[in-house]
Amino acid sequence: MILPNLTPLKSSPNPSDLSAIETAAPLSSTAGTKSLKARLRNNEILYGIFLLSFSPTFAEISGLAGYDFAVVDMEHGPGGISDALECLRALATTRTPAILRLPESSPTWAKKALDLGPQGIMFPMIDSPKAAKKAVSYCRFPPAGVRGSAHTVVRASDYGIDEGYLNNYEEELLIMCQVESEDGVKKVEEIAAVDGVDCVQMGPLDLSASMGYLWDPGHKKVREMMRTAEKGVLEGGEAYLSGFAMPHDGPLVLKSRGYHMVAGAVDIGLFRSAAVEDVRRFKMSLMDGSDDDDDQRGETKDGDEKYWSE
Repeated sequence: MILPNLTPLKSSPNPSDLSAIETAAPLSSTAGTKSLKARLRNNEILYGIFLLSFSPTFAEISGLAGYDFAVVDMEHGPGGISDALECLRALATTRTPAILRLPESSPTWAKKALDLGPQGIMFPMIDSPKAAKKAVSYCRFPPAGVRGSAHTVVRASDYGIDEGYLNNYEEELLIMCQVESEDGVKKVEEIAAVDGVDCVQMGPLDLSASMGYLWDPGHKKVREMMRTAEKGVLEGGEAYLSGFAMPHDGPLVLKSRGYHMVAGAVDIGLFRSAAVEDVRRFKMSLMDGSDDDDDQRGETKDGDEKYWSE
């Protein structure tokens, strides 16, 4: 699915809208030592970012900025497993939990992703409880599931150094199933009730597309379908609700409707917006002659741009 920050520029959330959300604390806090599942059970509201660029630098900056989690997106990003690994390593230096979104729900992709050791894994296009049960089985070793075992040498177990990995991996791994179609919404209560599904991740853009409103995810009928899905998850009481902030559905609005995980930004979208605005401001200054001598010498008056100075 296409993500919200790849829509028109106005879709980027206003930072002021996030002030009331319990975003990540600085690295000196204890938040970085708690798993995502532990923080959700503590009723925290988590705010994250999607990483489509597969840039370890952007991943590291995201972690240092204080996001509670980062989703490395192999469904729509250009990278694969080896590219995702470098992003996970960059996030690890900032103690930021990584979630891997798979290109598809399959045992092969799940196995390779889980062996990297993310805190969470996200399965796209889950539209039935049967599909959700399969997704969970891909994350479990036999006899509980079908995950292939190389736990003695893979990164998930610290290359075999973590002798307690097999005892703890189920408790610490966050399993997320995306509901992003009309068929999925019809079965959302059953999907949310599947044992092992920790979060139901709503996909508003693919949902709108499945309803015939690809260009209008804010359409009344799409909103109504979203509310139906949200109600189904929340009333089930087993899985947490997770989703994307949209231009018509800001982070605080999602929080007020019961979401415990909110993604409000995409690395490519943030850079795109900043780049477009930078060019626009320069071209506008040429047209209106607003730059003064100080600006032309690089001596900006905006304190937020002080990083340009030497």
